[in-house]
Amino acid sequence: MRLILLPLICLALAHPVSAATLFLTTEIYPPYNVRSADGGVEGVFIDQLKILLDETDTDYQVSVMPWARAIALARTQSMHCAFAAARTPERENQFKWVSPILTDKNILIAKSTTPIDSTSLDKMRKYRVGTQRGDYTEKLLQSLGFANIDLGADFSITLNKLKAGRIDLMPMSEFTLGSLPAGEFKEVMTFSKQQFGLACHKSVPDTLIKKLQARLNTLIADGRQQKLFDRYNLNSR
Repeated sequence: MRLILLPLICLALAHPVSAATLFLTTEIYPPYNVRSADGGVEGVFIDQLKILLDETDTDYQVSVMPWARAIALARTQSMHCAFAAARTPERENQFKWVSPILTDKNILIAKSTTPIDSTSLDKMRKYRVGTQRGDYTEKLLQSLGFANIDLGADFSITLNKLKAGRIDLMPMSEFTLGSLPAGEFKEVMTFSKQQFGLACHKSVPDTLIKKLQARLNTLIADGRQQKLFDRYNLNSR
């Protein structure tokens, strides 16, 4: 099994690989995905996937990029998969899935100093809310009637807009909020509870998907997945 980390470069520039190589795309999304010292990605998501890929003797490459591009490649390019993608009804038939690598609660947050009226959804809709382009929360916000949606290329850009007061609200994982400086932000609303997984292009062989899913099922059943979350002081339940 060969792992090559390709941060922010075109996969086409990689060294020649076999036809069975999986191209994994992802974004930096703390605390689950963080930048490693070599410019790649590390964290509880890739730790799980490495186990699955190693145990199935699968060659793979990992690239870090804005989420909209990451999920688009998994949707359109042969042998590409994106992680960790929200497994929504809309996406269910667009990909082949290996999940869950996370089940998480998504919340809307604001700066602690920003007065927010969260007594009803109608009152929440008046605020400026930011998220990442291509993220599942974009369509969820639209479906809930939020009209003033600001789209950024990645998580850090959206968070910086929130810090600067350019937006009022931002959806994120409850554990991501826990990784931010204490007292700087506050939870104002539970947004959704969502399962996340590896979303793969339909060209990925069913045999490989089944092998990866079987390994993930074992990882969950024998407690190794929870131990990985515990290692990062995260609760996956």
